[in-house]
Amino acid sequence: MKKFKVAIDVSPLSDGNSKRGVGFYTRNLVTALHKEIKINPDYKHYQIELVTDNSKLLTGFDLVHYPYFDPFKLTLPKDNKKYIVTCHDLIPRAFKKHFPVGIKGELKWLIQRSRLQNSQYIICPSHSAKYQIIDQINYPIDQIFTTYEAAAPYFKKITDKKTLINIRNKYKLPSKFILYVGDINWNKNIPTLVKACLNLSYPLVIVGSSATKDTPVHPWTKDIHWLQNTQKSLPKEKKHLINLTGFVPDEDLPIIYNLATLYCQPSFSEGFGLPLVEAMQSGTPVCYSQESCLPEIMDFNGEYFDPYSQSSLESALKKLWVNTKLRQKYSKAGIKRAQFFSWQSTALQTLGVYRLVELDEQK
Repeated sequence: MKKFKVAIDVSPLSDGNSKRGVGFYTRNLVTALHKEIKINPDYKHYQIELVTDNSKLLTGFDLVHYPYFDPFKLTLPKDNKKYIVTCHDLIPRAFKKHFPVGIKGELKWLIQRSRLQNSQYIICPSHSAKYQIIDQINYPIDQIFTTYEAAAPYFKKITDKKTLINIRNKYKLPSKFILYVGDINWNKNIPTLVKACLNLSYPLVIVGSSATKDTPVHPWTKDIHWLQNTQKSLPKEKKHLINLTGFVPDEDLPIIYNLATLYCQPSFSEGFGLPLVEAMQSGTPVCYSQESCLPEIMDFNGEYFDPYSQSSLESALKKLWVNTKLRQKYSKAGIKRAQFFSWQSTALQTLGVYRLVELDEQK
């Protein structure tokens, strides 16, 4: 059978995206695709090559896959070579008021939007993201495919007491705390979570370099500055209520999930919400926003709330915080739910989209 050559642009692995969601997705997808084409007879004629320079015109391939989309950087080709795009979300366009970009940004968006419309197919990480894309660009719904992501296998239940104690001491973690992992952008809704935890006197641990880094004053960084200033201005007796760990290495993160009393994702909008799966896989009970894709990922295996209401969030946090049996129930349910997500499934679904391009060629 004729070789079907696919190029995957892996440039996100060599820039600022390498540690963030796009880099994580690209790295895991590429690994799973290579595994699958080795063992799956349906795809043994597929040849996948990784490219790092997206400034060059990619020729000699039957398909080019861009596993990311930035609305404000010209990352997609201007020629009409066959390509597909993974668009993780269009949050900055869906909530323009909170993500101003100026005239240059708007012009780049118009170009990128046009190039996204020219892609043969679009892949996205949730049905919620799919409908967000449809709202923002004129594109056929039957050419957008949802392929869920998955957590790394090292997120699991950890029972070794020495390991748990060492990490608790390393990050000065309290005996009970609420955990949040991720960036600090407007859509993450961190001020509401912080206010709720302070009001309830529940310690909150925020993991990620975003919360501790020095950032210029800009509308996009408003919540980072608010968080840092709020922590600094806390009276001495309340300082323990907000712990910003900064960057945490991969080997420590699953242990922090295991130590948490519960995990909370208060977002207004997400493309996928990977920490939810990481938490569930670790056996950590989850409290989640009822907006965007989060109910889709959780499927009622946690406690949900209205992210636009601080009292709704407080009620959900309190319910889990005080009820050991409820936490145990969601811990077990979450472990079971997390098994639904796997990189092999993501690879198979992605290969299914590649196959559509191959069949289109044969018509």
